[in-house]
Amino acid sequence: MTDVPVAVRRPQRADARRNFDALLAAAREAFAEHGTDASLEDIARRAGVGIGTLYRNFPTRQDLFEAVYVDEINQLHQVAERVSPLPPWQALSAWLEQFVRYAATKRAVVEALNRDSEMFRACRATMYAAGEPLFERAQASGEVRTDASFDDVLRMIAGLTGATFVDDAQRERVLGFALSGIRV
Repeated sequence: MTDVPVAVRRPQRADARRNFDALLAAAREAFAEHGTDASLEDIARRAGVGIGTLYRNFPTRQDLFEAVYVDEINQLHQVAERVSPLPPWQALSAWLEQFVRYAATKRAVVEALNRDSEMFRACRATMYAAGEPLFERAQASGEVRTDASFDDVLRMIAGLTGATFVDDAQRERVLGFALSGIRV
């Protein structure tokens, strides 16, 4: 995995790691609901910690945005490792499902991220390093169209997930239609 430069690091002590992870999960939820203006006090409350714990882990709002974003990238990488033993199409589909969750988080915080930063470039490289081999393996197996590129698929999925859906079932159906379009 690419070493992504971030201002904050996950703590070593188990209790501090639990708080850190709870804050990331709460921030992800709050940013998805309210965008980058989400209340830090609300994030701390959702995580079940005090505001001091939030600031101890994330001294600035920007640190929290970056940590949430990097955590999503790390999850994409972990999913790629976990699904790589599966058959090619199944592995790619499973990774793209995680990519849909990542796209929602990215949309919530992207306006606050410096897209020219080393962190952003490293995250993009990590994301491609995680998913592209799965895509290429599915293409090589004859299950994915050869006239599609990995970048094409990511842009298509990101575009679809940006739409507003009636419910999760509708979003899954639309995603299924898109994936059918790249499958041989």
